[in-house]
Amino acid sequence: MNTTVHYVAPTGFDRAFNAVVGGLTRLGINLAGAWTLTVTGRKTGQPQRIPVNPMTLDGTEYLVAVRGETQWVRNVRVTPAAELRRGRKVRGIVVAEVPVADRAAIIAAYLGRWGWEVGKFLPGELAADASAADIAPYAHTIPVFAVRPAA
Repeated sequence: MNTTVHYVAPTGFDRAFNAVVGGLTRLGINLAGAWTLTVTGRKTGQPQRIPVNPMTLDGTEYLVAVRGETQWVRNVRVTPAAELRRGRKVRGIVVAEVPVADRAAIIAAYLGRWGWEVGKFLPGELAADASAADIAPYAHTIPVFAVRPAA
């Protein structure tokens, strides 16, 4: 298994797109299922906000980090309590990282819904329409978190 860390840094366009999606989400506008994830910065302790697309599969909600080892991923690994917000709707959550062996089917389902948007961030030769079997060798590079309501 390749142990190279996967991370696709946002470009200027990505930052602008995220700012627009984040602004619309804060207004309560549902743009392709987007929510704003607020996490605690592991170094600063300050809130960090990023648009995400939570996905429910078989009754469990997930966050998938197709870009790889992003800042929000590193932050929730340190402080798993976070918040999902869309407009006035706010949900306190706690996330738990999904074991690598269980990720491929979740990632495939995620790509089935948002591959058009996030396919360009996939590692290696993966395509947005990749099957779970195609994804399995790369699953260790795409963090996935199960989302639970905060107590």
